[in-house]
Amino acid sequence: MAVDLIVPLKEPSMGKSRLRGGPGCPESDHRHADLVLALAFDTLRAATATPGVRRVLVVTSAPVALAALRELGVDVVNENGEHGENGGTAQHGGGADIGLNAALRTGERVLRAEDPQCVVGALQADLPALRPDELATALAEAEGRRAFIADRHGSGTTLLLSAPGQRLDPRFGPGSARAHTLSGALPLTAPLPSLRTDVDTPGDLDHARLLGLGQCTRTVLDWTCLPS
Repeated sequence: MAVDLIVPLKEPSMGKSRLRGGPGCPESDHRHADLVLALAFDTLRAATATPGVRRVLVVTSAPVALAALRELGVDVVNENGEHGENGGTAQHGGGADIGLNAALRTGERVLRAEDPQCVVGALQADLPALRPDELATALAEAEGRRAFIADRHGSGTTLLLSAPGQRLDPRFGPGSARAHTLSGALPLTAPLPSLRTDVDTPGDLDHARLLGLGQCTRTVLDWTCLPS
């Protein structure tokens, strides 16, 4: 059963504040933004290469800053669900990003307007070690049920899937794994280390390195060894 994935993204300079200047992370603002964008590139490249993924939709309040993602074959819409680049509040680095759950509801509305019976998934954008075969395994294990993958710490969520034609009902935020369980979503049990390793801290980034980073993230981190 084909799945349409929604990937919410902040404007790169505003994302991943806990990585800013951390051990092994870029110190300058522009290189930090490069790292955040690289995490997304590697995540999206793996997602678009996954059997069973029909479409990937990026929802952002910064469509101008993220326009380069379209080269991966993903759609990019603003916080109003429009393909135009003039509706975001943080396109030029100012303003506040929309909330994660609100972005996912926007993406779901866009996807269901085109196919009301589709299976919708929410994928985090910070999975730089993601392997297409592991994402495909999660989709197969879900078997069309509303289900989720917890992060490697067991408290967060890296992937949430709806049942066909049913609401995604995202509950992202602190303790989202428990919140999704209480809302009736099935916790998937396959190990899937690359799908469970989202990157919020330098320690998470070190763990992703052990699994094998995607090309874009490796390249940006190599730059950190060079003088600014």
